[in-house]
Parts: sequence; C-alpha cells; structure tokens
Amino acid sequence: MGALRTPREKWIDEGLRVLAEGGVDAVRVEVLAKRLGVTKGGFYGYFQDRQALLTEMLDTWEREAVDEVIDRVQAEGGDLLDQVRTAGRLTFSNDRLLPVDLAIRTWARRDPEVAERLRRVDNRRIQLSRDAISTFCDDPDEVEARALLAYCVAIGSHFLAADHPRRTRLEVINHAADLILDQGDRGHLR
Repeated sequence: MGALRTPREKWIDEGLRVLAEGGVDAVRVEVLAKRLGVTKGGFYGYFQDRQALLTEMLDTWEREAVDEVIDRVQAEGGDLLDQVRTAGRLTFSNDRLLPVDLAIRTWARRDPEVAERLRRVDNRRIQLSRDAISTFCDDPDEVEARALLAYCVAIGSHFLAADHPRRTRLEVINHAADLILDQGDRGHLR
C-alpha cells in the first residue's frame, strides 16, 4: 500500500495562509511542504509549478470571497439592504477571507494579472451595494457614490489607525453604513 498523498486543497489552503501572513513572496513550495510536514515532491503531483499554485489560490479566493458569499447571502434571504450588510460581514469580518483579501490587494499593486482579478472581484462585490441602494435611490450618481463609499469603508477601515472618541471602531463603521444606506426622504426615493 502506497503512502497517502497530501490533498491538493491542503496545498492551496496552506498557500493562502502563507500569503495572508507574509505576502506572495513568502509562498514557496519548500515553505509549504515544511508547514504541511511533507516533502515537496507531492506538490508536483498536483501543480506544474509555483505559478500554477498561485493561480489555484486566486481561483479559490475568488470562489470563497464572492461566489460562496453571494450564495450564502441569497440563501439567508432578507431584503437587498440586509443582504449587502451580510455580505460585508461575511467578507470583511471573516478571519480567513479578510487577511487573504488584504494580501491580494498588496500583491495586485505589482502584478497586472492579479490586479485584473481583483478588479473583477471588486466589481462583483460593489454591484451588490449598487443593487441594494438603487431600491431606494433613483439618482444613478448618488447610487454610485454611496456604493463606492460603502466599499471604501469596508476595505479602508482595515488600514486606518485612527481613534474614535466616545465610540468603538465597530460602532463608527456601523453608523457609517447606516448613513450610506439611509433611505430617508431626500427627493431620491422611488
């Protein structure tokens, strides 16, 4: 009986963990093999080279960060505003997705192919906000501005080190979301 091989998914998952911890340059076959407690020979049974692993990692991230989040949001139901809040919570408060997402944003700054992948993911995500906001706002410019603000708050809040007098960071973010998603009468209601 032959030795059991380390499953392909374990290589990808460990690659994503290393990416989140140390960036794309830290994702090396030798490093992954050591962390998995195996030899690097098993890697080549699944992947032609490191680039093939990196592509699979991006595919996995995109599937988990967009497709699976959208599927879960739709399964949970609620109105579109509730769905956009749920999508944000699942994506930007997730201990697995958030660090990978932030690492991919750094990687995309120097790799045009990764930047294009990130653009596709961001466009799919921001469309959720557009769809939700357009249920109460009929001004396309305001819809776009609010969607952009919502997405900037979701991502940007992870890069800020500012204090918030009398409030926690989460309270301020939730209040910002309430302001952005406010359906109050401004002459733009449907």
